[in-house]
Amino acid sequence: MKLWIDDLRPAPEGYKWVKSVGEAKIHCCQFLRKQNGRQVLQIEEFNLDHDSGDYQYNGGDYIELLKWLEEKQYMHDWVIDSVFKIHSQNVVGRNNMEAIIKHNNWRLEP
Repeated sequence: MKLWIDDLRPAPEGYKWVKSVGEAKIHCCQFLRKQNGRQVLQIEEFNLDHDSGDYQYNGGDYIELLKWLEEKQYMHDWVIDSVFKIHSQNVVGRNNMEAIIKHNNWRLEP
């Protein structure tokens, strides 16, 4: 499963369009599988915007999803081997999101 996380821009073919952080969390929990005693996230790719616009009421801007995943990784031993891509035009938001991804040694692709 590939998630396209954006409030306005429709998902390209092959992606599931998710408009809020809350909705993205639901998909993550649905695609979590136990493997060798650990919870492994079965999301192939997260392609993220930063600003969630009218959907901010349901979890905040999309950086909050990265913070939540980080918490799940460290507090609940989730294995996150997804690819992360950022398509946001918000330069500060993009830099902040990239910092979280790099800090966690997740795969960041252009």
